[in-house]
Order: sequence, then C-alpha cells, then structure tokens
Amino acid sequence: MTGTADATGAELRARVVREFEQRFDAQPTFLARAPGRVNLIGDHTDYNDGFVLPMAIDRSVWIAVRPRNDRRVVVYSVDFDERAGFDLDAEMSSALTGGERKGWIEYVHGVAWALRDAGYPLGRGWDGVAAGDVPVGAGLSSSAALELATARAFAGLGGLAWEPIAMARLAQRAENEWVGVNCGIMDQLISAAGRAGHALLIDCRSLQTRAVPLPSDVAVVVLDTATRRGLVGSAYNERRTQCEAAASFFGLPALRDVDTAAFAARSAELDPVIRKRARHVVTENERTLAAATALEGGNVEQVGRLMDESHSSLRDDFEVSRPELDTMVRLARAHDGCYGARMTGAGFGGCAVALVAATSAHEFVRDVTRRYAAEVGLQPALYVCAASQGASLETA
Repeated sequence: MTGTADATGAELRARVVREFEQRFDAQPTFLARAPGRVNLIGDHTDYNDGFVLPMAIDRSVWIAVRPRNDRRVVVYSVDFDERAGFDLDAEMSSALTGGERKGWIEYVHGVAWALRDAGYPLGRGWDGVAAGDVPVGAGLSSSAALELATARAFAGLGGLAWEPIAMARLAQRAENEWVGVNCGIMDQLISAAGRAGHALLIDCRSLQTRAVPLPSDVAVVVLDTATRRGLVGSAYNERRTQCEAAASFFGLPALRDVDTAAFAARSAELDPVIRKRARHVVTENERTLAAATALEGGNVEQVGRLMDESHSSLRDDFEVSRPELDTMVRLARAHDGCYGARMTGAGFGGCAVALVAATSAHEFVRDVTRRYAAEVGLQPALYVCAASQGASLETA
C-alpha cells in the first residue's frame, strides 16, 4: 500500500471526535496529537549520547480530551477496544515488579507520574479517546507518540507552556522508569519537536538539534516487514549494558566519546562481542553526521551509501536484524529508484526505511511489496511518508 497519511490523519481525527461523542455523550474540549517517527540513520546511538537523524512522520496518535470534575483519568483506546484509567491522587511509585509494566494505559499513567514527580501541577482529571495510525511494534515509535500526545493533553488542560525538550525528557523517563524500557531520548524528542519538511539531527547528549531539509525530489518510504518484536523482553536492554561496558573499558562516559582512531588502537583488548557492539556505535555516529551534511548538500547518493553501510553494521556488529529485514532491504536496494535502505528502529523485527526517487515511489512500493510477499510469505505494508510537525493541540 502507498501512504495516504494526510487523508488517513483527517479520517482518524474525525473518528476520535465521533467516538468521544458516542462514549461520553459530549464534545471534546480539544485534541492532542503527536507523531511517530522514522529514523533515517543513527540507531542504538541515542543511549550512547551520540547522534541520530530521525524525522517525524505523518502518522500520529490522536487523543480527544475533556476535563473532568474529579482527579481521575479515563481513556478509551480505539485501537485496543479497551477503556482504562487511574486516579491522579493515588500513590504512584515508580518501583517495578517483574521488570516491566504492560498495557497501553501504562504509557499514559507513566507520563502522569513523571509530570507529577517533576512538580508539574496536573490539575483536574480528564476523559479521553485515543487512536493512532502508527503501526504498533513496527519500530516507528507508537509508544513515544502516545506519551507525547498524553503530555500535550496534560499541558493543554493545565495551561502549561509547551517545552519540547523538557516534555521529551519526562516522556523518556516515563518509559525508562515506569514502563521499564531503557530507551534513549530520540523517539520522544522527535515526536515533541519534529519540523515539517525536515529531518532533525539530534545530539543526544546536549539535545541540540539541527533541522536538515529533505530534497523535494526524494521520497522516504517505510517498509513494514509484518514482523513484530516485544521491546521490553528483547535484547535491547542487553545491548545497552554491553555498550556501557565498552565505554567503561575506554574510561569515558559514553561511546560517543570514542572516535575511530581510539577504537582501532585498543579494540583488540575488548571481549569479541563487546568489540562488535562498540564498533557499530562508533562508526554509526560518524555515518550519521556525514549523512546530515550530505543531505544538506543534496548528495542523496552519498546518504544512500551511508544507509547501506548502517544496515550492514546493525546486522553484523550489533546483531539486531533478522532475515525478513535483511530480505526487505535487499529487495529495496535492487530497485532502480532506490538510493539506499536499512533497517530502522531497535530491530528484532519491524521496519526498514528507504530513500527513493520521488518519481519512482509508486513503482517502488508496488514492486517491493509483490517481491517481498512472494519471497517471504508475509504481506508487508509500505508507506510513503512526509516529514511532519511535532506534538500539537487542535480545537475540536
């Protein structure tokens, strides 16, 4: 399928309002929206204080909101056909039992906890209806989109100024300490601060950003392999621990501080597995910075080559790919209109991303969809995505 996200977004917005009216017998006061993201290059660098180059996509989570007269938050999820809630005055301890909290409501609850713990006045509770068109579990950050839409809702109800970096940090804390996923800051920050028509080069240590324009003659295509992974239960946290061990070996705060020369000088002393993990991060940071510069200069061929190298590194050194992702990337690269392709996100399933000549996008989607389904036996979903704005509020 090709992406029709503008139409889909308008339909989704209308559906959220309609569901709210039916379930709460009233109009919502406003709508909060936050986008998912696709990372063009720079995976598993964010929690190493490194560099990433994501863009917010035109697929989002919407929440229709109306304040309540008490301190309860009650939300109906269209996607899960489930109603859940919690009390803002209840004791909210971040202590986890069993290592994780499960269920979509925990992302909403975690943001409330993080806001309250940081001293933000939460005020009244609210009723909400939530729905999204960010594929769940595909590596496009549906969880960050829900977190930032929730933060936008609380900010809107409380009359709080929207501070993208501060809210992204709190949403990240919710996922780290409440849900139990040790993610970096990238997903939350791009969802909070994305810019239409641009990717965003993010320094994950300073959180400084640089808007990088996307050429108008290039399409970004997300290729969903129809495979899924459970991020909390995956090897994600193990990879993070391995990276921390490598940084400790070099006596530095994070692998971001290790350049290729320093790595080459002492890499033979590392445990072989730790060495591979560190090599990916060190080289991926350099690829990401080079890709941003190349994109600004309109050198799409160079960006494509760097994306290809990134996939090989993620597959061989970081070992977070899988056969379906490798097949999708291979088929994408084989198309004449493709500049480069790579897996994107944490890995272990989900999506790849490709840079494609805009004039070839329709043909690319058709051909890769057909060839993947024939070779793998799964039906993929391919989306031509536009770079969108970050989290926002709209009147109902």
